[in-house]
Amino acid sequence: MTHLTRENFTGPWAGLPVAWTDDDQLDLDAYSTDVQNCCLAGVPGVYTGGTTGEFYAMEWDEFCQVARTTVDICRQHKVPAMIGCTSTYTAGAVRRAAYAAEIGADAVQIALPFWMEIAEDQIIPFFQAVGQAAGPLAVSVYETTRSKRTLTLDQHESIKAVSANYLMVKANAGTLGYSVEGCQQLNQIVNVFTGESRWATLGPHGVKGCCSSMVYWNPQVTLDFWAQVAASNWEAVERIDPQVQSLFQFIHDEYDDRGFTDTAYDRMGGLATGFLATSMRNRAPYCSPTADDVAILRRWLEAHFPEMIVS
Repeated sequence: MTHLTRENFTGPWAGLPVAWTDDDQLDLDAYSTDVQNCCLAGVPGVYTGGTTGEFYAMEWDEFCQVARTTVDICRQHKVPAMIGCTSTYTAGAVRRAAYAAEIGADAVQIALPFWMEIAEDQIIPFFQAVGQAAGPLAVSVYETTRSKRTLTLDQHESIKAVSANYLMVKANAGTLGYSVEGCQQLNQIVNVFTGESRWATLGPHGVKGCCSSMVYWNPQVTLDFWAQVAASNWEAVERIDPQVQSLFQFIHDEYDDRGFTDTAYDRMGGLATGFLATSMRNRAPYCSPTADDVAILRRWLEAHFPEMIVS
């Protein structure tokens, strides 16, 4: 088990999608290959159970299989593993966090329950309960407007007060850490992770990493990009950033009207570059990418960002 601190809980962690067979069963062979290849590529950590990892579309036994597989492979390579434990109710999140601790994960990530908006006075008790279940594991908060509530600076401080292992917040659009001022404020309390498209903007203001998809589209390109951010080499960051922005803009323009969710985009990117072994399929009723979608992205990368192609 890796003892995570604010000093080493950094960089682009690989937030992997889960592979599914054509008959909608877990493909643990393909998923295991992806975890192992991420570890061999030198990622600072592997993360499962987020939106890309389809936590919302897994039965308990599937969650357990994916979590244990992730932890076991990461342990073999001495790479830390973080398990997403989000649920629609406190007991569900607590059960997942306790299981993550039982199998030797290094961190858990948790968002607020998202089906019904929770009462203001239940926010801190929720995070306290999950933190207690996680025991010695590092705790990361997945902050997203999908949870129907965003956290104030005071609430982040209160979470830290009741859960001393709260070390990182995954900040998304519409939340405090996604802004320059908010990133600066939160950086006094916890590490702020944002998507790669925000590194150039927020890097000078304390961003510490990412729950990344780009790192398993191309590990070398993404790790090199992060190295420039971590070194405060802003001239180099500004040279790389336009290509990153153009990639995400193309994806937005080409696919947004398809109704894709995070997992569809992210598995498509990893398949288009040739790094992932995962399937194109994600769980219904959410739309999966097609071979044509992957081919369109592949052609764009070959023309506009060839460094991203792995094989």
